[in-house]
Amino acid sequence: MDNIKIATAQFENRSGEKNYNLEIIESLCKIAVQQGATAVAFHECSITGYSFARHLSKEQLLDVAEYIPGGESIFSLIKIAAKYNIVVLAGLFEKDVAGKIYKAYVAVNGDGLIAKHRKLHPFIHPDISPGNAYTIFEINGWKCGILICYDNNIIENVRATNLLGADIIFMPHVTMCTPSPRPGAGFVDPALWKNKEKDSTALRLEFDGLKGRAWLMKWLPARAYDNAMFAVFSNAIGMDDDQLKNGCSMIVDPFGDVIAECRSMDNEVITVTFEKAKLINAGGYRYKKARRPDLYSSILNKPHIPEQKVAWLNSIEDQQIN
Repeated sequence: MDNIKIATAQFENRSGEKNYNLEIIESLCKIAVQQGATAVAFHECSITGYSFARHLSKEQLLDVAEYIPGGESIFSLIKIAAKYNIVVLAGLFEKDVAGKIYKAYVAVNGDGLIAKHRKLHPFIHPDISPGNAYTIFEINGWKCGILICYDNNIIENVRATNLLGADIIFMPHVTMCTPSPRPGAGFVDPALWKNKEKDSTALRLEFDGLKGRAWLMKWLPARAYDNAMFAVFSNAIGMDDDQLKNGCSMIVDPFGDVIAECRSMDNEVITVTFEKAKLINAGGYRYKKARRPDLYSSILNKPHIPEQKVAWLNSIEDQQIN
């Protein structure tokens, strides 16, 4: 199949309220199907909520987490996928039989689980273990990958997933509008969200400025452009625990152009057609062909000890990086 229609969504989740979040996911899947989508992607931990996990003990987080594919939420997603004949991608906390916890993101269709990715760089809770593998799967003949939030900020992860064959990378996030050493970063006042009907301009300025979308535009288009791939960015909007998120779920094509974006200050889903011709016409396709791994493979393979925690987080405890 040369072309495929993919949707990305944004919605305001409720912390720990899986049934409510799954209801919203189903309602947006229905709209995505009406728009002609083959698959629809939701944000990181869209089933469970995200930021509230930093307040939980390990035992409490284990209660929130589910086995995959045996958990109730996965069965619910499969039912939704079967009902609407669509591939659904969504996130949750996962546990295994050994009691380890992961940040997971799954793709399902009406027949069951298609793919599962465990976040490679988790940090919201000290008892979450990192995944150790890249994820490649197919949707209607298109090779796809998954990288969760901070996974995408390490550029090697994006290039590796692309080199493994992924022409579409799903990038679920709960990000932006949080503290960081970069200029212009910081929280957005939740009072602006409560007052959005009366003063949408003030909220839009914060959402689109350096705390939010302007930061995203510094790097997301480059990931798609350099790798000649489609980036499907999905993000929460509204309150996630006590943190306000700005949504702007979007799809970026291999030319680095934003070809569709959620711009409402509410739950929304948008669908766009992916054209295979773009994969080889974009500059990144030529750049990959011109690579010289002989020059830098030994450099990239040098021993490296990753930081267990980003140093500046010690002074901004328990906040999400952006």
